Amino acid sequence: MMFRPIFGALTATMILAAPLPALSQEELSADTVVARVGDAEITMGHVLALRTQLPERVAQIPDDVLFGAIVDQLVDQHLLAEAVIAEGPLPRALELRAENEQRALIASSRIEELLAPAVTQEELQAAYDAAFAEFTPQKEYNASHILVETEEEALAIVEELNGGADFATLAQEKSTGPSGPNGGELGWFATGRMVPEFEQEVISLEPETISAPVETQFGWHVIRLNDVRDTTPPPLEAVADDLRQSVQAQRIADSVAELREATPPEILTEGIDPGEVRNDALLAE
Repeated sequence: MMFRPIFGALTATMILAAPLPALSQEELSADTVVARVGDAEITMGHVLALRTQLPERVAQIPDDVLFGAIVDQLVDQHLLAEAVIAEGPLPRALELRAENEQRALIASSRIEELLAPAVTQEELQAAYDAAFAEFTPQKEYNASHILVETEEEALAIVEELNGGADFATLAQEKSTGPSGPNGGELGWFATGRMVPEFEQEVISLEPETISAPVETQFGWHVIRLNDVRDTTPPPLEAVADDLRQSVQAQRIADSVAELREATPPEILTEGIDPGEVRNDALLAE
């Protein structure tokens, strides 16, 4: 809705604008008039309200430039708006959009009020306890593998390992998989992460044992199960940001629920084709 892009590069007109008359702090208020356009008055309150909507980088512009630019912006907006009004009734779409934007702006002020209080440690702990109250530990597996093209190669590797060869060294020397340079290590993974044939063999192994050759779509694997563990909930600190957002979202949801209970809305959409949500032609009626 802005005409002069004060959030972009400032124009020479803005930079060279004549300074406004100085007012003492005792005289200044939100109702102080800083410009008149016909019978309309633009106040210091209008200036401050617009400034709060600007991006942070614009707020860093020197005050003497920013102040004059905002006043010019408000004057230009008023002149443009009056020109539209003078042409006759406002388009229906514009009226409805203005109603929506006013509703959203006022609603956002209530949301800001709800989000203003800091989330306490007690609230975070309660949210954490609720989120993981039904946590069920699952098995995770830590395994390494050596991937080769043929069963014969895999059998030969098993024989070397049974003879005392080091698994990581053989993986680095012979594995064709991307984990080879890392000694074949795959790290920790839960069920469902590996192809079925590989996963089934991993689950059947005891820690620190080696499988017989296993064929998958990628080739032949020799697998070593390094360890098994049960999953645990993440520490509160690791999920604190998500929990904080959850608490804040719940504040809004609770407030809206209370308002809906106090004033139950009557939803009258039954019988309306949902596809009409894209029928912009209705705005022209």
